[in-house]
Amino acid sequence: MSSRSTVPEKRPGFFSQLRTLYTFTQKEFRWLPFLLAGVLLLGVAAGVSAGLFIPPAAVWSVILWGITGLMLGVLASLMTMTRLSTNAMYRRIDGMPGATGHVMSTSLGRKWQSSEMPVGINPKTQEAVYRAVGRGGVVIVGEGARGRLTRLINDEKMKVQRVASGVPVTVLYVGHGDDEVTIAKLAPTIKSLPKSIDRTTMAAVIKRIDSVSQSVTSLPIPKGVDPTKARAPRPR
Repeated sequence: MSSRSTVPEKRPGFFSQLRTLYTFTQKEFRWLPFLLAGVLLLGVAAGVSAGLFIPPAAVWSVILWGITGLMLGVLASLMTMTRLSTNAMYRRIDGMPGATGHVMSTSLGRKWQSSEMPVGINPKTQEAVYRAVGRGGVVIVGEGARGRLTRLINDEKMKVQRVASGVPVTVLYVGHGDDEVTIAKLAPTIKSLPKSIDRTTMAAVIKRIDSVSQSVTSLPIPKGVDPTKARAPRPR
């Protein structure tokens, strides 16, 4: 046993995380401070107005309602900034290799299983294919030039259909062209697919696909997205 005592890493405090979140978001939306100030003032104004018009309209009532409005304004400001931070993250990673895997591994929730690692990749051109399995079936997502993705997509689709016959397979392409899905709408698009299999079938499909999938250690990660820098920080 090592004689050195390990010192646990100190987590940043709430206000430190909040400051990081603000800085991250403000880099993409320069008008953020004006918006947050407006939301805060609107909350205070709503509280004061309620105190004036809801009886009894006494001074203490106006003050209490004003404080309530201030608290609601702070809450609304935090919610606004959190939502904008997500949009800022999507803006920052849009078009970067590996962005698809980052979104699919962090934004699909517990009803879908996916990975940041691609299931197929062209090492020369960085075109990559990702896969998610959920109650909506199997989703195959292509990232890169659509014309060069044909073989990778078809190979993955045939592999899935071979071990999961009858399970719906949806193919999506990330991009800004016709019949393509932007990186910001990728997760909502996948999660909106109608449920077609139950949980037992989903677990069986995942197991079957994993049994024939190429080992993730033999596939390189597309260079482009650093998840620690691209992910919008969130206050805890």
